Amino acid sequence: MRQSLVMGNWKMNGSRSESQALAQAIVDGLNAGDQGIAVCVPFVYLSDVRGIIESTPVALGAQNVADQEKGAFTGEISAAMLKDCGCTYALVGHSERRTCYGDTDQSVAARFCQAQKQGIVPVLCIGETLEEREQDKTFAVIDEQLNAVIDMAGIEALANSVIAYEPVWAIGTGKTATDEQAQEVHKYIRGLIAEKNQDIADKIQILYGGSVKPDNAKALFAMPDIDGGLIGGASLDAESFLSIYRSV
Repeated sequence: MRQSLVMGNWKMNGSRSESQALAQAIVDGLNAGDQGIAVCVPFVYLSDVRGIIESTPVALGAQNVADQEKGAFTGEISAAMLKDCGCTYALVGHSERRTCYGDTDQSVAARFCQAQKQGIVPVLCIGETLEEREQDKTFAVIDEQLNAVIDMAGIEALANSVIAYEPVWAIGTGKTATDEQAQEVHKYIRGLIAEKNQDIADKIQILYGGSVKPDNAKALFAMPDIDGGLIGGASLDAESFLSIYRSV
């Protein structure tokens, strides 16, 4: 049986003190034996949060990683730097990186590879926009985004990764993906991987990242191919985030 994972993505929110307080509130709300929980923190607060969650079940993640190992790449953060800050996970290909900052399938694949070189688990974010959904291109988009990574890293690399499905059309648009719609795409992703390696398909965690909240988490997480969530806005409130975490 796959281990569930609930991961908070704090995005570009919070101050140093707010980040510390949020991390502490999450830690304080955990019980003995809890596992499968992580937070993706703004780069500048990684060390602050690390000091609070160290020796707790909460894993530390970054929101992005450079597609190069090192060098003259002003403003970028390498996988080695993230490892040095204690990161277990790094998001790659988040929809906001793709749409706002021009991350391509190829650069996302390179980021994926850089993370793995340092022993960081990449969380590969894939998903379609509203326009793509309305044009019935959902599965074609999933194919392109996932195969770009497989082509560069190899199918075996997925054994040490997480996938997060983000229906971009259901994030902040007022539209909502049903449990069945989410499950349909998760099942497709798992099937696509199974065509190349059944064992990896059976074991890989596929998270749902489409505006998960306390009131819809339980039904989503009950779907057979949804292994947890990548949580945005709701992860900025410890009570809401922990409520979602308890839903698995």
